[in-house]
Parts: sequence; C-alpha cells; structure tokens
Amino acid sequence: MPRRKDIWRCAIAAQPIGSILSSGIQQDAIHWFPEEPPFTFLADPFGYRSGENLHVFVEQYDYRTRHGMIERLTFDAGFELLDRRAALREPWHLSYPFVLDGEGATWMLPEAHRSGRLTLYRAFGMLEDWRPECVIELDCVPVDASILSYGGRWWLFYASAASKAAKLGSLHVAWSEKLCGPWTLHPDNPVRRDFASARPGGTPEVIDGRIMLPTQDCERTYGGGIRPLWIDLLDETGFAATRGETMAFPPGAPAHCEGMHTLSACGDVTLFDVKTIDRSLAGIALDVRRFLGRSASR
Repeated sequence: MPRRKDIWRCAIAAQPIGSILSSGIQQDAIHWFPEEPPFTFLADPFGYRSGENLHVFVEQYDYRTRHGMIERLTFDAGFELLDRRAALREPWHLSYPFVLDGEGATWMLPEAHRSGRLTLYRAFGMLEDWRPECVIELDCVPVDASILSYGGRWWLFYASAASKAAKLGSLHVAWSEKLCGPWTLHPDNPVRRDFASARPGGTPEVIDGRIMLPTQDCERTYGGGIRPLWIDLLDETGFAATRGETMAFPPGAPAHCEGMHTLSACGDVTLFDVKTIDRSLAGIALDVRRFLGRSASR
C-alpha cells in the first residue's frame, strides 16, 4: 500500500552534548551531510574518533528495496568527507549502529529486530571487519538498544519490538558485568511507558552526576523530536526518571522539518538527524511499482 516516506538527513554539531542540552545547537557549529538521492537517506548517526578523523556510522536506506544497511563515513578535522563505504550488511534490516569501546575492543550494537535477536559485533582491522561476537539474551526482541558504562557495570536501555505501541513508548533496562553477559533484567521492566520519552534515541551520558538518556518523542509522529530523559535512580530494584523538554529543531534544518530522533555524543562533537516527510505522487508511484513487481513475481 502507498505510504508516506520519512526522509532523514544527518549533521555534525561541533559542540559537546552538554553544551547542546544547556544552550541548544548553534547554527555556526552545524555541518550538514550532503543530500542523498531521491527516496534514499542516511540516519541514526553514531561517531567514533581515530586520531584527527571522525568516523560516523549510519543507517543507509533505500525505499526501492526497503532494506537498511550500515555505512561508515570518515571526516577530517575540518569535517570534510574523506571516505564512505559499507560497514555491515545482513539479510535483515539494520539501523541504529551504536558504537562503543570496552573490554579492550571496539563494538557495534546495531538495531536488528527483524532478525529476532540482538547481536553484538566486534571490530577487527581498521573498523572495516565487523564480526558477530555474541547474542544478548533479554526479555523481548529489543529496539534501539543503547549501552552505558556506569557504576562498574554495563547498563542497557531498549524498547520492545512486541508491538507498535511498545516500539514507540516502552523503556526496558538490563545490566551485566560483561558485554556478552549474562544480562540481568530489571524487575520493573518495562520501567517506563510514555510515547514522549521512552524509546532510546542516542548515547546515554552522565552529565553533572545525572544519567541523561536521549529519547524519542513519538507522541505526534515516529521520531518527532528528541527529549532528554534524566534518570534519577538506577539500580537493581529501582528506576526513576524525569523527562525534559523536547529539543528545538536545529537552525538551518530543512524546510518543513517534522522530526529528530538521534542525538549521539562523540567527545567534542555531537551527531544528530532530522526528517522531512515525502508525500509526493512520485513516492506513491514508487510504492505502486514495487507492489506490482512483488505481485508479478508470485
């Protein structure tokens, strides 16, 4: 059936995430990624520093195939694009490539709920060879899993793929001594139900002694905005949090901007994405051709 199409665009802000939360994204700090061809996009940017270079891992998506993969874009110190290449491709859809260092290695935890599991990948070589290391066993198939090292443990925040409502408005928590587990489920899961501030949307950070989890405000639309969720209590038996205000769209965002759903920290820079919604006849025609092609192949 013809559907509207969310078209995302990524950017780098030359500001640490704490500055953005206190004073907003500054126009002169923004470096937009080039626009993608029609009906394709890059989304869910996560950064990794290597010397002066900034590697940004993103979901690459094409509405002609409706299949996402992970790409790596490498920028120099002046945010000029040096290289772009595929990083990870699977038979199932991939997005939200959460990248982190820990336990003497570099890891990626991409969103892959259509595979029915959450797989942790380990990097070999120069961030070019990603191999599955383990499957993280949880209480549900997770969506947008985000990791934080806190209090000598790994903490995992995620939504559930059980239903559309759970994807958009639930927050689960688990913890482990090791990245490959075993993972212990929080007894109050889901610890939060709220379409405005539950689904993770970026890197959890400890700011002024408080845990801040970027979350997606999905009250109006999927990925309609980013809200900081300030976690006041996080332990084996308790969870309490206060939601902040939805962030303003950044200056220079595309006309008719209708969403923002990733805010990820990488040292002195922060990555984000914004969306427009395509409702054009060309987009409807693309869906019709895809539907007719599938029907003819049956």
